[in-house]
Amino acid sequence: MRKLLLFPMLLLAIALTSFAPPTPAAATKIDAHLQAIFHTEDTAEFLVILVPRADLSAAARLSSKTEKGRAVRDALWHTAQTSQAGLRAWLDARGVSYRPFYIVNAILVTGDESLAQAIAARPEVAQLVANPRIKNDMPQPTLAQWMDLLRTTAVEPGVSYINAPDVWAMGFTGQGIVIGGQDTGYDWTHPAIKNQYRGWDGTTANHDYNWHDSIHSNTHGANTCGTDSPVPCDDHGHGTHTMGTAVGSDGGSNQIGVAPGAQWIGCRNMDNGWGTPATYLECFEFFLAPYPVNGTPADGDPSLAPDLTTNSWSCPPEEGCDWDTLQSAVEAQRAAGIMTVVAAGNSGPACSTISDPPAIYDAAYTVGALTTGTDTLASFSSRGPVTVDGSNRPKPDIAAPGTSTRSSYPGGGYTYLSGTSMATPHVAGAVALLWSAVPTLTHDIDATEAYLNAGAHPIATTECGSSGTLNFGFGAGRLDVAQAVELAFADFLPFHL
Repeated sequence: MRKLLLFPMLLLAIALTSFAPPTPAAATKIDAHLQAIFHTEDTAEFLVILVPRADLSAAARLSSKTEKGRAVRDALWHTAQTSQAGLRAWLDARGVSYRPFYIVNAILVTGDESLAQAIAARPEVAQLVANPRIKNDMPQPTLAQWMDLLRTTAVEPGVSYINAPDVWAMGFTGQGIVIGGQDTGYDWTHPAIKNQYRGWDGTTANHDYNWHDSIHSNTHGANTCGTDSPVPCDDHGHGTHTMGTAVGSDGGSNQIGVAPGAQWIGCRNMDNGWGTPATYLECFEFFLAPYPVNGTPADGDPSLAPDLTTNSWSCPPEEGCDWDTLQSAVEAQRAAGIMTVVAAGNSGPACSTISDPPAIYDAAYTVGALTTGTDTLASFSSRGPVTVDGSNRPKPDIAAPGTSTRSSYPGGGYTYLSGTSMATPHVAGAVALLWSAVPTLTHDIDATEAYLNAGAHPIATTECGSSGTLNFGFGAGRLDVAQAVELAFADFLPFHL
């Protein structure tokens, strides 16, 4: 009889083990936002962050972008493949759906609380964090768009105010530089940005390695792009507008962009304005090593990575995006020589309102917004210092025009938007101009930031505890790309006239 009782007792023991309360150590690995979701929902999406971190230090000793990118991608890939193997096999055996990442050593999982507890108990797991769907507060077109027919100025005021035309006159328009944009998507056929799209050779389009859609399910309606769009598409308009400010020109009277000679590639990270930490990570991962439209990250090619990225979005901690979830991704981009330019946010004028990733990170170059044509900080522009992570880090890094910015909009038209979203691509375009003028600086992000800061026009303020001209409102001051180029010329081209 004892032999007959052994098997049922064993099953009972396994069942009790599978659903036993988590150990105190395991319970602390589940963040408060995710715990709160499980109190109201049966299942949730969550990111499992694993303990092992790749050592990216070797990339600093390499000189070319391709070498840096390959070293970073391979180190991250190897660490993820090795450390995730056990957990992925465990999930496979239980039929649990998941999506692995390598730019951050993490796995996106969908499951219930008992599954989360079981995963948290594993020794290779560092933390489980929520993957909330976050509505970005996008600027909306103003009535000024209806006055567009009265417009006579060819070069937009913001572009002129940072002295981009002076750099064009030197023969530098951003040629040879590729800007990656993650946003609501892009209307790549818009006449102001079509010829700058790397996937268009003037005759045919090839979206492989040039476009990725991280939206795999439509949960918010009114999404005109659907899911997994094989071609660049914008279901909102925000992305098309920001890219126009970075590189736009139709070759005629619509000179809307700072670096019209640069190219762009894109990644859609929001569904009608709604994004998640996972969609943002997926775009960062695509930019580190782009892959074909129907490919996977395993097909990634770091030699086709953009030189920099422009990011006019945020991932608020108060809405469930842990402040450090995206940090490793931004740091990996920097290690690979890819500069990450980001919007400070539109939560001003209160102090310490630069509180959302990725604007808070030291590895990102954070942009505040000026009232266009003036050296006055826009009231909505978020201020520093950064306190959400306990760093008291000074931010923003610099300020650029960000109100009533006219740029491209889906359908071939133009409209006016205001926000730090609009200031950010001014800076991204300026980086492209600087790097096309002084190729030695390309991918030297520390030096690039130093020249942009040194070339900026200081704007003094004592707001938010600031003292002097490097402050928590304007950062180094108003962007002046021509001055940054001249300073770089003086160091790298001493005989420049």
